[in-house]
Amino acid sequence: MPEYRTTIYHSRLAFHSMKTMMLLLASWFLGSNVTAQVIIDSTKAVITSPDKNYVVSFYQKQNSDGTRAMFYTLHYKQQAVISESVLDIQLDNDLSERAMALKVDKHPRWCENLQVKAIRYAARDTSWKPVYGERKFVKDHYNAVTIEMVKDDHPIYRMHVEIRVYNEGAALRYFFPENIKGTYYRVVAENTSFSLPAGTRAWHASWAQAPYKLLPLDQWPDESERPLTLQLPNGWYACLAEAQMVDYARTKFRVSKEKPNTILTAMYTPADLISPFATPWRVIMVAEKPGTLIMNNDLVLNLNEPSKISETSWIQPGKIMRVMTQTTKDAYENIDFAVKHGLQYILFDWKWYGPAFTFSSDATKVAIPDFDLPAIINYGREKGVGVWLYCNLQGLYAQSDSLFRVYRDWGIKGVKFGFVQVGSHRWTTWLEEMFKKCAENRIMVNVHDDWRPTGEQRTWPNLMTAEGIRGNEEMPDATHNTVLPFTRYIAGAADYTICYYDKRIKTTHAHQLALAAIYYSPIQTLYWYDKPAYSDNEPELEFWDRIPVSWDDTKVLQGKPGEFITTARQKGEDWFIGTITNNDARTVQLTFDFLPRGKKYKATIYSDDDKATTKTKVGVQQKIVNAATVLEVKLKASGGQAIWLTPVK
Repeated sequence: MPEYRTTIYHSRLAFHSMKTMMLLLASWFLGSNVTAQVIIDSTKAVITSPDKNYVVSFYQKQNSDGTRAMFYTLHYKQQAVISESVLDIQLDNDLSERAMALKVDKHPRWCENLQVKAIRYAARDTSWKPVYGERKFVKDHYNAVTIEMVKDDHPIYRMHVEIRVYNEGAALRYFFPENIKGTYYRVVAENTSFSLPAGTRAWHASWAQAPYKLLPLDQWPDESERPLTLQLPNGWYACLAEAQMVDYARTKFRVSKEKPNTILTAMYTPADLISPFATPWRVIMVAEKPGTLIMNNDLVLNLNEPSKISETSWIQPGKIMRVMTQTTKDAYENIDFAVKHGLQYILFDWKWYGPAFTFSSDATKVAIPDFDLPAIINYGREKGVGVWLYCNLQGLYAQSDSLFRVYRDWGIKGVKFGFVQVGSHRWTTWLEEMFKKCAENRIMVNVHDDWRPTGEQRTWPNLMTAEGIRGNEEMPDATHNTVLPFTRYIAGAADYTICYYDKRIKTTHAHQLALAAIYYSPIQTLYWYDKPAYSDNEPELEFWDRIPVSWDDTKVLQGKPGEFITTARQKGEDWFIGTITNNDARTVQLTFDFLPRGKKYKATIYSDDDKATTKTKVGVQQKIVNAATVLEVKLKASGGQAIWLTPVK
C-alpha cells in the first residue's frame, strides 16, 4: 500500500507569545462574535477519490482572538456540494488554558487551540468477499489523509482528523490517540456541519420507523434519521450517513439555527470513552442518479472492521415465515408450507415464553399451551427448515449470559431481538456485546424496532437484518415503498416483513411480489400476516419460491424516490427483477442492456392483471429477451411487476 508523508512544523515560541497577549485581552472578546478569520496555509490538505470525481479539502482558520477553527469542503465533478463547513467536537474535560480562563461555556470547544503537526497521506486498493450481500465481491479502494494535531498548551492531548475518499463517496471522523496520562474522555457534542447549496431538500424522517417527507431544510419539524437522502437543486442527489457507530451515541441530523442551508450532527447522549478511540464516520455520497446511491452503499460496510467470526458456515441466509398461531399443529403446517415454497426458516414471535415486557418471564421456558417446541425443532430439522425465536429486551438483558447457549443447545438458528433500547452510548455498546455473544453461540440475529445498522454487519455477519423501517406491520402506501430503497436501504438490510394475502395491504399483489427483489434482507420475511390456509398456491408464488436472498450482483436500473424504481439482482446465471410505482399509475420502459450480448433468456413475467382468475389478480406470461429487448411496463396505481430471467440453454 503506497504512502506519502508530509510533515508540517510550527514555531511554538511565536505562538506562545501571541497566546499570552490573547489571554491578557481575553475579557475584551468574551461574549463577542469573532468573525475575522485567516486561512493558515500550512494546514491545508487536499485529497481526491481514485477516479478524481471527489475532492475534499481541509484547512484551519485563525480568528482575531488567536483561536483556530477547522473547516472542510467537498466538490463532486468540479461542483461544490459541501461548501466551507465546520469540523468541531466538544468534550467536558477540555483542559486548555484559554478555555478555563474565559469559561466561554460549560463545554468549551476541544478544537479551538489545536496545532497541526503532521499531514500524512495514504492509499488502499483491495477487495473482500462478504459471507452474503448485494454483490459477491466488495471493492475497497480509497485515498486517505490523516491530519495530526496537538493542543497548544497541553501537547499530551492529541487529536487526528481522518478523511477517506472513495469513488463512492467521502468519509471523515475524529481520532484520539492513546493518552496514558488522561485516558478518559467524555464527548458531549459533535458539531460536524454540512453546508449545502441553497434549495436543497431532504427526505426527512423523525424516527427510524417514521414516514418520510420531502422537505426544504428550513421546514424540518425536528431532527432527522440517518441515512439522510438529499435532492440537490442541480438535479443531483446526495446522502449523509453514519458508519461504524459501535462505541458511541447515535447521531442524527439537525438544521443549524445560525447558518442557512446547513445541517449539523446531533448526538443522542454524551459518549464516555477511553483512548485510543475514534468517533463514527460521517459519510457523504453524491450521485447524478438516485439509484447510484443505492448501488454505492458498500461504502458503509467498508468503513467498518472486517469480520470477527472466523468460521461462518453456520451463517445461512434464507426466507422466513412467522407462525401466526403458536401451536404444535400450526407449526407443523408452516414447516410443510415452507418446504413447498422454498422457505428456509419459521419464526415464533413474541409471547411464546410469556408476557414480553416483564423480567418475570423466563425466555428459556415455553409458557403457552399445546406448544411442543422440542418436537417442532426436530420436525423442522427433518424437513430442512430452521427455527427462529423472538426475545424481548427484558429477556435479553436479564438472561443473555446463558440464554444464547441454551438456544444453541436446543438447535435454534436465530433470535429476533424485540423492543431494544437505542440511541445512548450505553445501549449501543450493550447491543454490540449481544452480537458478539450470539456469534459465540452460533446464533443469527434480527434486531427489531427503532435501531438501524451502520455497517457493523461486516464485523458481525451473524447480524442478518434489522427493522428500523416503516414496513408492513404498519401497512404503508405504495409511495412510501418507493422512497425506502433510496433512504433506509442505503444503511443495509431491512426487515420490511412483506405480506401477501392480508386485506390491509395498500398495494397490488404484484407490488408485494416485486418487493422481494427490490428490498434487500439476508433473512427475508415473507407472508408476514399470512397463514398457509390463506394460500391457494397461486402460480405467481413461483417468484418467491425461486428468489434467493444473497446476490452476486445488484443493479438499480431506473427510478426516483417517491415515484418508482426498478431493481435487478443476479444469482448465478439467473436474474430477478422488481418494479414498483407509487400511488399513481405509470408506464415505464424496461431495458435489458445489463445482460450479456448474444445470450437469450426466458423471462417469466408476473404482472397485475384484472383478467386473472385468481383472487390475487396476478397474471403470468413468458417471453424470450436479450440485451436489446425493451419492454413497455404498464403499472397500475400502487402496482408492480416481477420478472424471473433464466438463460435459454
